[in-house]
Amino acid sequence: MLPMEPKHFISSIMWRKKYEKGNCTSMSKHTICLLNDSFPPIIDGVSNAVLNYARIIEQRHGHSMVVTPEMPGADDSVYEFPVVRYPSIDTRKLVGYVTGYPFSPDSAYRIREENAALLHVHCPIMSCFLARQLHESMDLPLVLTWHTKYDIDIANAISSKHLRESAVNALIRNVSACNEVWTVSSGAGENLRSLGFEGEYLVMPNGVDLPHEEASEDMVRSVASGYDLPRNVPTFLFIGRLMWYKGLRIILDALARLHHEGCDFRMVFVGGGGDEAEVRAYAAELGLDRKVIFTGIISDRRQLRAWYTAADLFLFPSTFDTNGLVVREAAACNTASVIIRNSCASEGVTDGRNGFLIDENSDSLAAKLRELISAPEHVKTVGHNAGSEIYISWEDSVAKAYDRYCIIIDRYKSGYYKKRLPYDYNFFRAQGELMETLGDIQAAGRNILRDAETIQEGIDQSIRSARNKALTDVITAGYEAKQELKEIREEAQEAIDSARHDLLDFLDRYL
Repeated sequence: MLPMEPKHFISSIMWRKKYEKGNCTSMSKHTICLLNDSFPPIIDGVSNAVLNYARIIEQRHGHSMVVTPEMPGADDSVYEFPVVRYPSIDTRKLVGYVTGYPFSPDSAYRIREENAALLHVHCPIMSCFLARQLHESMDLPLVLTWHTKYDIDIANAISSKHLRESAVNALIRNVSACNEVWTVSSGAGENLRSLGFEGEYLVMPNGVDLPHEEASEDMVRSVASGYDLPRNVPTFLFIGRLMWYKGLRIILDALARLHHEGCDFRMVFVGGGGDEAEVRAYAAELGLDRKVIFTGIISDRRQLRAWYTAADLFLFPSTFDTNGLVVREAAACNTASVIIRNSCASEGVTDGRNGFLIDENSDSLAAKLRELISAPEHVKTVGHNAGSEIYISWEDSVAKAYDRYCIIIDRYKSGYYKKRLPYDYNFFRAQGELMETLGDIQAAGRNILRDAETIQEGIDQSIRSARNKALTDVITAGYEAKQELKEIREEAQEAIDSARHDLLDFLDRYL
């Protein structure tokens, strides 16, 4: 085992003393190790889930720690739980994330020092490789949560069908190696099944970090100021990444129909994303400029809560998302959502009771909005039902998860779970070669950039030298030409003077 750096050792002792002298009052207060490929300052849905798990476990249940790749600019001192970072390669320019090197003796040492009782991995990629090593070497139960449709992300990133299939198969092998698998919705579980997973899974929905209460009128007025939002005109809302696959074309086409029918409304898009420019251009093409508002990205949760409160309906015709947390966030502010029937976001929603369901097309959305515009009181009632029936806080979600942790830990100790096949030598060698290759690629990239800069400097110097030389040559040539012209003029003048002299001599002689 490699020795741990002094600062890591001190940190570990500090956290262990806090655990022993703090909340630990019963045998059920376990240390839970959470692993994920991303964590703040990288912000996405899964990193937010891990952050809330760690925060609430530390505050209310036991002790937590997070294991994640090193990230430039990360300040982990702000957290009330330890964050262990293992080596990574900076691949943000390629995929938007760093790539962790999932073979870290230091991480294993820290986890052992924290006396972890269970490993909970939230990503089936690099973090799961590390989690599987820790599971086998430390004899700890391993849980995995399947958060999103990773096959779609893989399809977007890899063009080769053979490589896509290999990548998906690797994910499923990682998932199958875990003692228990959770999904954030039944739809996410079916997605996992469609990729070849044959084991059992539990639905463990994520929570919402907004309180169950509407924003104040002052806050609503504050976020709405500067926008054309008439009081008696219905306001529709979408919050999230502006990507076509989230059903944005369905929204815009439906609104275009209402606009041409003479219906008045306002549509607010909060967010940004890769398709933002196209979405804006399409809204303008449909003639919706005056009725559609783009606020850009808003990170302030208070402002987001105010927008949810300001809206009459939240529109979310997406079949991509596995959980649809934004629908629950809208419910936190007693705002009902219009969502696709049988989508993951529609789980727990009854049409006309705590939400509104449509088919996945613009005609269905237009018909539903046309119906609801004339029934504002019914819309309000459904919104309040959504708040009381489909809203779930992170506190409740993590409490349910922690209760399950205790069951898994007891079952693991009793030998309930079958032993999984360990990694073999070829796997470790292949992974080592992979990471070495990534490191070589990164080093080669740095060398290429450095060489390119050197070449560019040489080119610039050559251009400057050539420019200076050319300027000198021009000046010299000009001077020489001027001298030649002067000599020509002098010779011509001499010839003229000679001719004039000869002419005068002739006249004197013969006239």
